[in-house]
Amino acid sequence: MQASWVLAENQKPGNTGWRIRGTSGPAIAGYADTTAATVGDTVRLFVSTTGRFHVEAYRMGYYGGDQARLVWRSRALTGRAQPPCPLTPAVNMISCRWAASLSVSITSAWVPGDYLLKLIADPGRQSYLPLTIWNPSSHATYLVDNSVFTWQAWNPYGGYDMYGGAPPGQTRQFAARARVMSYDRPYGYGDGAADFLGNELPLVSFVEQHGLDVTYWTDITFTEHPSLILRHRVYLSLGHAECWSNPQRAAAVSGIAHGVNLVFFAASPILRHVRAAPGQDGAPDREMVDYRDERADPILASNPQEATGNTWAAPPANAPPSEITADTYGGYGLDDPLVVTDASAWPFAGTGLRDGSRLAHLVRFDFDFYDTAEPGPPNVQILAHSPVQPQQAIVGATHSDMTYYTASSGAAVIATGTNGWIGALTACPAGTLACPASLVQAITANILRVFGPGPAGRAHPAIPNWRRFY
Repeated sequence: MQASWVLAENQKPGNTGWRIRGTSGPAIAGYADTTAATVGDTVRLFVSTTGRFHVEAYRMGYYGGDQARLVWRSRALTGRAQPPCPLTPAVNMISCRWAASLSVSITSAWVPGDYLLKLIADPGRQSYLPLTIWNPSSHATYLVDNSVFTWQAWNPYGGYDMYGGAPPGQTRQFAARARVMSYDRPYGYGDGAADFLGNELPLVSFVEQHGLDVTYWTDITFTEHPSLILRHRVYLSLGHAECWSNPQRAAAVSGIAHGVNLVFFAASPILRHVRAAPGQDGAPDREMVDYRDERADPILASNPQEATGNTWAAPPANAPPSEITADTYGGYGLDDPLVVTDASAWPFAGTGLRDGSRLAHLVRFDFDFYDTAEPGPPNVQILAHSPVQPQQAIVGATHSDMTYYTASSGAAVIATGTNGWIGALTACPAGTLACPASLVQAITANILRVFGPGPAGRAHPAIPNWRRFY
């Protein structure tokens, strides 16, 4: 399902200037007062640097392989070294209280999509600041969800994230993790782009290369406007979307019930139960809360369904992700081939793959597996069943599974079971042996093509085969 505006947009001249070619590092960093904006909004940017700097805004896509188009450039500005970002000890939250450096008016020139704002300081220090421009009235076929909850969960800026923390110079410990994480701080990894470049951009570029009818939002947009999922035919969860809120989960369940197809392109989706909260200045949804221990969460007594246990499967949520994805989190730290086990299934059409075909280096990082002990749909079709050798695995997790099932509404759900899928869309360097990119691209194109017209289960009902493997 293509859109003329996406095709026309990506025929415009691209610009490789978006790439950081100078020196990245702490000499310049920044954040915005929102993760997503729409035409007519004004976005404030908070930048810390010394000397002169300017900002360039790039819309990310395909653009003939350049992957970006320059949309806006600020005038040269005088920077300032912003104050250190204070720690809230009780929850180990780092939240900056910087002065605004400039304001950006989002005009019609800012076509909806994923943007990287490139902060450039003299004499060459650079970093990114991500921003999603969304269209509240969109009825696009495909909906891309930027995983800003998970980006924030892994954000180490200031020394604390959801997985550990410590004062500068000390060893990080899990017990010192942040319980609340603020969007009022830069991203301390990915050159300021968080997880976007590796786990999301390859799929964004692929979708736009094919001119698909697509729109974009973030986890926070999804949380604030969950019913809007019903305007779209296909929901695309990108790389490492492990953190979900209650409204997101309820919307996904509703979407399936109303025929919306879902694709989970990475492992460990819907693993951590989080909630959005106002920032210290009262701005809505500027903090993400996850105590990972419901007993420590102060709202347990008053609102237990929002209290954040260790995972969605744990109390008080008691809602395993397998109810939606069919897969269960299996572990991490691996680099294994994906093994096709149902090559006659429609996602592999035209690929030449056979049962037993191996796609090298495709099952990487985190993985998911089909667990008969977990609740989920009864008609699961396992498309790939790949032996894994992880650094750490859940008891009983010996394989990564790519799964497919269909609901009574006709909705279809695919989960790849690996965090290596989106990165594998990118062509390998010249000379790389057994590069899976062309096959991953072909399978992805099949999924998007079949899912685009609407409830895919009507034409392609799942053929349950999980008993062959478990």
